[in-house]
Amino acid sequence: MARLFGTDGVRGLANGLLTAELALQLAQAAAVVLGHERSANGKRPRAVVARDPRASGEFIAAAVEAGLSSSGIDVYDAGVLPTPAAAYLIADLDADFGVMISASHNPAPDNGIKFFARGGQKLPDEVEDAIEAQLGKEPSRPVAGDVGRIQRFSDAEDRYIVHLLGTLPHRLEGLKVVLDCANGAASGCSPQVFASAGAEVVVIGAEPDGLNINDGVGSTHLGQLKEAVVKHGADFGIAHDGDADRCLAVDHEGNEVDGDQIMAILAVALKESGKLKDDVLVATVMSNLGLKIALRDAGITIRETAVGDRYVLEEMRDGGFSLGGEQSGHVIFSDYATTGDGVLTGLQIAAQVAGTGRTLQDLARVMTKLPQLMINVKGVDKSRAATDEGVAAAVAAAELELGDTGRVLLRPSGTEALVRVMVEAADMETATRICTELAGVVEDRLTIPRELAL
Repeated sequence: MARLFGTDGVRGLANGLLTAELALQLAQAAAVVLGHERSANGKRPRAVVARDPRASGEFIAAAVEAGLSSSGIDVYDAGVLPTPAAAYLIADLDADFGVMISASHNPAPDNGIKFFARGGQKLPDEVEDAIEAQLGKEPSRPVAGDVGRIQRFSDAEDRYIVHLLGTLPHRLEGLKVVLDCANGAASGCSPQVFASAGAEVVVIGAEPDGLNINDGVGSTHLGQLKEAVVKHGADFGIAHDGDADRCLAVDHEGNEVDGDQIMAILAVALKESGKLKDDVLVATVMSNLGLKIALRDAGITIRETAVGDRYVLEEMRDGGFSLGGEQSGHVIFSDYATTGDGVLTGLQIAAQVAGTGRTLQDLARVMTKLPQLMINVKGVDKSRAATDEGVAAAVAAAELELGDTGRVLLRPSGTEALVRVMVEAADMETATRICTELAGVVEDRLTIPRELAL
């Protein structure tokens, strides 16, 4: 049986994979694994529950809260909030654990359940496995005064906003910013915090109706943000995804500034202020080679991890590093957050623009992105990608040709029968040629015969 927990909790079609029954059972199992110890003063364990504005989040949250409270957990219902807000509030409240109900950048029909441990930390695999193993076993069934209570966490958003404002080195007067909230969880708090910090704010994608989350807006659809920034003569734009744990940006001319460029800007700024621990940035193997080159020239080392913000977080925790993230815009400031926080990242970008007096476009020139092409080769035996001699020989030949001017990455998908072939080179013509040739070798060598695929 496939593992229920993926790289970011349990995610799938609401009322398909993710039913109210499964949500209830997951909450009951988590109550046993994460809330089994009463506090020293004998009070019941406490959990924070938050969600993004998807329509299905309403019944899933109700099922989760029923499962927790019926298992003896006091529930603080924080309502609609970003994922990083939920993580922060778990720590701020000193709750035993928390639950975020969201499918992040996925379309509205999907949803997900993600658990956080005490302190707002993501769960390690072994704890998720323990929760999964608890499914189907007899849940905790306290009675009378030992059942948990559910209460509205009425000042949850205010606490989070105060926290975010406290991270700024100075105010943002003089800046005009367009915010695209993806019709998601940041629709309320992101405009409020930027305005409170002194910026002039233009808002798009901030009218969630439960069905329009990520629909043509947000960090996966930057077209409307680019148009709005140019139309309103803004200094730059910020795009969140549905649960606001990521941030991409657009400069004053409508050019995209991706996660690698954002990390380069912030890493250099932190190093200059003496706040970049050991002069290290943690990034995944998918980050553009241009990031590594730029930071090497700035005296900053990159620690590479597998793809996924959980692996970035693990490396950051192990080394005590202060900054890490992904090309997709998950940026983690360990001094202020335990997970990627798109609103926090947007504020820190704004602080750099305001503090330096430079445009975002100028700041982004700290790195030059190498042309990059990725081809997904489908219907192949991905388990042989790392061991096939023909594939290895083709990769070695490509790497020899590229030398220090590019790189090759073959990465089997974690969820599909495909291999991702990615090539970076000094020019797009070379990247396209080498990537196409390698994809052809992968297809020829690893394609699953039709009779075996059926």
